Amino acid sequence: MKAKKLLAVLLSVVMAFALVACGDNGGNSSNSGNSETKEEGTSGGGNKIGIAMPTKSLERWNRDGSFLEEQFKSKGYEVKLTYSDNKIDQQVKDIEGLLADGVNLLVVAAIDGESLSQVLAQAKEQNVPVISYDRLIMNTDAISYYVSFDNYTVGKLQGEFVRDKLDLDNQAGPFNIEFTAGDPADNNAGFFFNGAFDALKSYIDAGKLVVQSGQTAFDQVATQQWDTSKALTRFQNILGSNYADKQLDVALCSNDSTALGVTQAIESDYKGDKTKVIVTGQDGDEANLANIVDGKQTMTVYKAVANEAKVTLDLGVAILSGKKPDESLIKESGWDFECSYDTSSYDNGTGVIPSYLLVPTVVTKDNIQKELVDTGYYTMDDKGYPHPVG
Repeated sequence: MKAKKLLAVLLSVVMAFALVACGDNGGNSSNSGNSETKEEGTSGGGNKIGIAMPTKSLERWNRDGSFLEEQFKSKGYEVKLTYSDNKIDQQVKDIEGLLADGVNLLVVAAIDGESLSQVLAQAKEQNVPVISYDRLIMNTDAISYYVSFDNYTVGKLQGEFVRDKLDLDNQAGPFNIEFTAGDPADNNAGFFFNGAFDALKSYIDAGKLVVQSGQTAFDQVATQQWDTSKALTRFQNILGSNYADKQLDVALCSNDSTALGVTQAIESDYKGDKTKVIVTGQDGDEANLANIVDGKQTMTVYKAVANEAKVTLDLGVAILSGKKPDESLIKESGWDFECSYDTSSYDNGTGVIPSYLLVPTVVTKDNIQKELVDTGYYTMDDKGYPHPVG
């Protein structure tokens, strides 16, 4: 009888230890992002998201950071958001800090796509998945996925807009065009420029479009850090050297911050007919939209960053739920915007990175109301100028 009682006591002790062991991580858990989340990620489940943005000096990154933070917080995740003032060393330190803070997932929009290999190797060592956001991060196998817009298509839309606006398939020309591209450190800048140039190359070769400056290579037209003042100075020099007695027909700018500088140069230094100059852009920055309303800029390619943030959220939730997302995520998420899953186009030097690519929209004075205001991204003031919501 005593033996039976002793056996019962021993069994109860063993069961108690087993229950404790099942509920304890034993101090060996990593930041792999495979920890269980409640209701497939509708609650953060204790997971922490690290978001590294490049700078606050460009309007669009403020919007991206805010949308991403809002989206992840709405699902119960703790969010750590950093901005690095366009300083590469600072972004490295910011990412090191996020890793030290125990984040379970990193979302990184790189300042320089070539400079994060070492710090992201730390993320891989800690089993922290990394989403390369908007800009592809190069030469590291730490990247799990890439979320962006179809960047070649952004430039292609700009080039096709110029083609149609000048009716190049029917008009002999010649028309004068100058290119202004983006930051060489930004992998996207090459895609933007190539998309635009490829769309117009046949017309340049045929002499319908003429680049009076002779600057047709990316490294000749690039703008460090997408800086407005640098774009302004360069374009002032182009106008002074080439357009004292010639009509400028097109200033093809890869984004709005460079377009702002180019427009300022045209306003201050160009003696020809300013109303005839087609000026392209990208992003839908507030000052540029005002210029579009006023007829100083002709178009911008708008990228709905709220949708980009939504894709990033759903992708992050799937990763943190232990899944390996693929094309099925698009159907499962039920997005009401166009997005494709690409496994062939974006090689970062270590292999092709699975990519979710959204489709941008051309915005002009004629469709600002429909594309930006009616969709809820912007409001319109009583003077007819759009302002971003939030």
